[in-house]
Amino acid sequence: MIPRLTRRSLLKAVEGLASADAFLAASVERYGPPPLWAREPAFATLVHLILEQQVSLASARAAFERLQAALDGAIEPPRFLALSESDLRGIGFSRQKGGYARELAVAFIDGFDLDHLERRPDDEVRASLMQFRGVGRWTADIYLIMCLRRVDVWPHGDQALAVATRELFGLSSRPAFGELDLRAEAWRPHRATAARILWHHYLSVRARS
Repeated sequence: MIPRLTRRSLLKAVEGLASADAFLAASVERYGPPPLWAREPAFATLVHLILEQQVSLASARAAFERLQAALDGAIEPPRFLALSESDLRGIGFSRQKGGYARELAVAFIDGFDLDHLERRPDDEVRASLMQFRGVGRWTADIYLIMCLRRVDVWPHGDQALAVATRELFGLSSRPAFGELDLRAEAWRPHRATAARILWHHYLSVRARS
């Protein structure tokens, strides 16, 4: 069985990372351990992740809440496809993101099933999700981290992690994503927990300011 991160195992991983990395330890000391940030493995979650691409979390959350309101809380493929392009624009979808979500809804109706991903290795999950337009490496990695709660996935291309790393490690500039991937190698086999510590740092710094 593939391990899944739980609140208990998250706290144990945080303790281990903090004992090995003084910078992560400083963030945990100041802001506490991060949340688990678990999400439901569902069509609605993938749509939310598409909305989160290249915009602020607050903007994506507002659009997702408008989508929930438009569909009376039931974000399911047939109901989503019933929305017009005008409806989607009013909710906050760009033409491109609306198209991505529509194609995904059609795939679900045609039989694509998320349940089988629970038992598949990380690379197979990525390949299965990335067959869809609009689902790139970052989206697939976030699905692995938050929906499947895999323990050693690092989300390539995450801007917030780059900013948090620059702040926490006192770097002169924001690290490139390839550089960030290399730095994360030191946090194996708990890279998903390290990402949560850095996200928590990023959000906590901005909440205080």
